[in-house]
Amino acid sequence: MGLKKYLLKSWTKPNALTGILRPFSSVYRGVFALRKTAFERGMFDCYRAPVPVVIVGNLTVGGTGKTPLVVYLVEQLKERGFSPGVISRGYSGDSPSYPLLVKADTSVEESGDEPALIVRRTNVPMAVGPDRRASIEMLLREYQIDLIISDDGLQHLALERDVEICMIDDTSEQQNDNLLPAGPYREPLSRLMSVDFIVRHGGDVGNAENQFSMHLKPNKPMAVNPQNESVFPEGSHLQAVAGIGNPQRFFDTCQTLGYSITPHSFADHHHFSLNDISFSGKPVLMTEKDAVKCNDIAANHHWYLPVDAVIGEGFADAVANKIRKEN
Repeated sequence: MGLKKYLLKSWTKPNALTGILRPFSSVYRGVFALRKTAFERGMFDCYRAPVPVVIVGNLTVGGTGKTPLVVYLVEQLKERGFSPGVISRGYSGDSPSYPLLVKADTSVEESGDEPALIVRRTNVPMAVGPDRRASIEMLLREYQIDLIISDDGLQHLALERDVEICMIDDTSEQQNDNLLPAGPYREPLSRLMSVDFIVRHGGDVGNAENQFSMHLKPNKPMAVNPQNESVFPEGSHLQAVAGIGNPQRFFDTCQTLGYSITPHSFADHHHFSLNDISFSGKPVLMTEKDAVKCNDIAANHHWYLPVDAVIGEGFADAVANKIRKEN
């Protein structure tokens, strides 16, 4: 096993490498605390956007189901009278210039897979790039928006925010709560005390205040290639493909739906080639996030499973009310 895979495995369940790296986690904790204090005391500049900013982030490295949550928020806040725009760092994208306005026909190679999915599902104004202020200012110039939703950025202290939503993935087998690099955490768990809302993917929140449960509701499989008019091969054995933060979650969903599958895991944000998804013409079912990267190479045996976030009652109203209260 390579060092990188061994490290990633240790982030799920502590092993010998965890103990070796723990002193470096203490250094990370100290540096992060100093940086946070510096921002709080005004030693570094913070950008206050002229419209409310909602941060949707997490504490750990890796996927937690954040993209479906962003899609849900965009749709729900539109219904409540807001005109949101979305910004993102655009991980896995490679544009010749930033910020980049993401539209339905923007190349996934430039925008990244998650921004492409968000825009294609919601048609929301969106900009990606490492400079979040520049992305916000571009959206405000180009569109009539009254709200910014930041996909990730909980740790981006240079951007002031009105609402913080932290996503926790209770579907993973996470047993390591160390900070980087001994564990996957970018901030200590105590950070949960200061966020406005906690959304637990697959978790039970009981009567916990400002915590909401979320699960993903799968819909009918759809053809990756929009020109494909064939019928999904119900009852066939499927090659299940997932290049997301937690592939096992997708495989479990497929099996819960009664599909017989052979699983194929790829790294998060993997750039697929035809060889990755061919399987000698056997039926393939992949995630929606992977499908946006395969439109140009998909054949009639390639399908994806759309999912919608279903969140505990009152969440969207609570977020909308918090936005209005803060502004």
